[in-house]
Amino acid sequence: METKEVVREHYRKLAQRAAGKGASCCGGGENSACGDPITSNLYSIEEIGGLPLEVLQASLGCGNPTAVAELKPGEVVLDLGSGGGIDVLLSARRVGPTGKAYGLDMTDEMLALARENQRKAAIENVEFLKGEIEQIPLPDNSVDVIISNCVINLSANKDRALAEALRVLRPGGRLAVADIVVRGEMPTELRRYVELLVGCIAGALGDDEYRRKLTAAGFEAVEIEPFRIYRAEDAADLLAQAGLDAKALAPLIDGRFMSAFIRAHKAAHACC
Repeated sequence: METKEVVREHYRKLAQRAAGKGASCCGGGENSACGDPITSNLYSIEEIGGLPLEVLQASLGCGNPTAVAELKPGEVVLDLGSGGGIDVLLSARRVGPTGKAYGLDMTDEMLALARENQRKAAIENVEFLKGEIEQIPLPDNSVDVIISNCVINLSANKDRALAEALRVLRPGGRLAVADIVVRGEMPTELRRYVELLVGCIAGALGDDEYRRKLTAAGFEAVEIEPFRIYRAEDAADLLAQAGLDAKALAPLIDGRFMSAFIRAHKAAHACC
């Protein structure tokens, strides 16, 4: 099964579990409060106030991009891989009734869950779109800000995804995403296991490679700011759940993976 279908199937099941009030964390466990080192404690109580329980149970990211995107009233925001919709709904609150927040997801079950969460939250300036981040169904120069939460690393064609992000951004627009980033080379042993793609580990770019890809796509002022660095003990349960030799592999990833905020801008004016 190709990477995209593995990811789609994984998130389809998670959406169904969230709708049934039993979602799994990004890296495993029973729900979004399971203490998973990647997905836990990303949002403040003040931020999530008034949101339905289901949107929290389907929160599978590795950061809180809305906290660093510096969203302003009236802006148009696009969340790549919006899942249950938490970052879309938070963005919609920040940009206010004169702005708009789009969520893009390729999984029907996640889209249905997100739309139901929107209805329960009674937030109107939101639209959820079906599609893939490598082919965004929006016109050129139509978005002020692009956010994403532990999704770009899951793409099998990151160059295409970043090129599409640049295309839909307006001149001067900005990218502010949370993602898993690797320090140095990823152990070959881990790359063989596509199951870890949906554990938010495999598929992650090295920090220097991430900068190169963003620059090659046409982005400027690239910044990568780590905010969680994962230790061997953080990965032990994830590796064991994937049927891998946790004792042998965990030391290979000690301190090598981090959640990071990645920021970049599209040039305000076309060159030449």
